[in-house]
Amino acid sequence: MAINTNKKRVLVIQPLHPAGMEMLKARDDIEIIECDSLDENVIAEAAKDVHAMTVRGATITRKIMSQAPDLMVVSRHGVGYDAVDLNTLNERNIPLCIAIHSNMISVAEQAMALLLGLAKDIFYYDEVTRTDDWGPRFPTRAVDLDGKNLLIIGFGRIGRQVAKRALGFDLKVFGYDPYVDDAILKAANVEPVSDFRKVLRDMDAVAIHCMKTEETTNMFSEAEFKDMKPDAFIVNCARGGIIDEHALYQALISGEIKGAGLDVLLDEPSAADHPLFSLKNVLLSPHIAGVTVESTQRMATQTVDNVLRVFDGNIDPECVVNQSVLSSSG
Repeated sequence: MAINTNKKRVLVIQPLHPAGMEMLKARDDIEIIECDSLDENVIAEAAKDVHAMTVRGATITRKIMSQAPDLMVVSRHGVGYDAVDLNTLNERNIPLCIAIHSNMISVAEQAMALLLGLAKDIFYYDEVTRTDDWGPRFPTRAVDLDGKNLLIIGFGRIGRQVAKRALGFDLKVFGYDPYVDDAILKAANVEPVSDFRKVLRDMDAVAIHCMKTEETTNMFSEAEFKDMKPDAFIVNCARGGIIDEHALYQALISGEIKGAGLDVLLDEPSAADHPLFSLKNVLLSPHIAGVTVESTQRMATQTVDNVLRVFDGNIDPECVVNQSVLSSSG
């Protein structure tokens, strides 16, 4: 039986930054239900008769959404949405919104940090500095990025921010994205590439910023690494599984490429004995590229803003993943 109230009920799954919660609390037409659990059954119970859900790390299933017959929107705290049952949302004509503007700067900065860390061999030199023998400073290991070729895979919001920063380091930037018009890349001073495999032999670094799909799964595997330069770096701040991790390990130990910077892995968290963890030419971060003090606040406020816009009939189409529901509801 539906709850008899004129208020819109918003289920907040896992805590939001206070700035986002204040936006909800400022509305007298909203009732907040909080659920700090990732258990499907617990979330399903909390989801009864809600009109909106804000989602961080939880998996949102058909079972959960079935508890909310009047559900109007699911709003993701971030940009990834592979843990949300999009088919169910499409069947019910419910928009899935993402916080598209929240973490693009943060991820782009992390990608550049990983690339710089690899180029300058930061962690090797840090270890040397902490000893009483600085002899291992030589022979020289660090390289400059100035004038080098960088290939960006995926030229969406994050890819464009990476290009902007890379150009600031005087890298020559190339871009591959079959879903973005060449004119957009050229306007950003990026050279469009129609077939990324044909230019790998000329690239000093590759930065991956595309979605993980059937098309991009294992996009970089044995053949691609064999085509890369032996002094090339690869950085992935997108999704685990776009790089074939076994092939990457083999490429790194055989010298087919020089180093890798990874914010994402296929299994997260991965076992402590993951082969890549044993390599000194791999820099790692725990899927944290998009999470900074500033981006956490931006994620929360945009996540809530997406909910409020749906309630107020003022949805931002740019934030909607399943665009088909817009035409269906229009």
